[in-house]
Amino acid sequence: MKHLLSTENLSARDAIRVLDTAEEMSAVGDREVKKLPALRGRTVVNLFFEDSTRTRISFEAAAKRLSADVINFAAKGSSVSKGESLKDTAQTLAAMGADAVVIRHWASGAPHRLAATDWIDAAVINAGDGTHEHPTQALLDAFTMRRHWSQLNGTSSTGGDLKGMRVAIAGDVLHSRVARSNVWLLRTLGADVTLVAPPTLLPIGVEHWPCKVSYNLDRTLEAGVDAMMMLRVQGERMNASFFPSTREYSRRWGFDDARLQALDDLGMKDTIIMHPGPMNRGLEISSAAADSPRSTVLAQVRNGVSVRMAALYLLLSGDSRDAAPTSATQPTKESN
Repeated sequence: MKHLLSTENLSARDAIRVLDTAEEMSAVGDREVKKLPALRGRTVVNLFFEDSTRTRISFEAAAKRLSADVINFAAKGSSVSKGESLKDTAQTLAAMGADAVVIRHWASGAPHRLAATDWIDAAVINAGDGTHEHPTQALLDAFTMRRHWSQLNGTSSTGGDLKGMRVAIAGDVLHSRVARSNVWLLRTLGADVTLVAPPTLLPIGVEHWPCKVSYNLDRTLEAGVDAMMMLRVQGERMNASFFPSTREYSRRWGFDDARLQALDDLGMKDTIIMHPGPMNRGLEISSAAADSPRSTVLAQVRNGVSVRMAALYLLLSGDSRDAAPTSATQPTKESN
């Protein structure tokens, strides 16, 4: 693997390789000394053109646990705010000897652009580009689901997939890069995926995605789900009225206390509730649901460090960077 840009073309083999490596990395967090010398002497740059706390800190923790040097670069207060281009910034990082660039950008396709040019000879990891994709979030979600699924089936999670698992993803799909990355990855791993949202919050062409579409959350729950993922309502990306009111949205498409109780009433005692964070409590998810024993929110955060350790390790360690890139790491023509 040379880059990690998308889950759309990520093969099942490569996805499972990342997840299995993350299983090994998770053991590091249980040790007294939470560090490995695997990337000693390597430099990882967190290049964030959008505000983020959770993802940036997760990548920083992952790199430091692998003993890499970390440089945090925020667009605000930097030369970018003075008009410096992505090319100029990338070339500056190249001159500093960056081995990997973790980039979050407001423009969809920016990480693909960076990886496709000769501006910098470094591994590129997409940490979220516009409303396009967020591959490491999808991988950590799949990691969390796989552990739960294997426990239910009494099998080892290592080497396993999500065949037969029913996953519902509800909320603001239109603006969600998490939803896009999850749909592709979960289908690759064998899960049955259903998107639930009002028509105004579904993207054009969603009927061609490898998933089912529902407009009714209650009916989706009644049909049976093993994992219920709620998406954040991204008000900062909305320039129009996509639903009548927050009260109406919460009533029809939010996971409230009544729907939490419905899981018990429907006999779905093993269904987990997920959220990529940050959460709008009381809007897309109630506090009771977010804090219930079913919730995997904190596990997702913890697993995120392990998955990002795995991604950095596979991209930067040994001879992996010199190997022939797989289709999973190559930007598609449309993305450039």
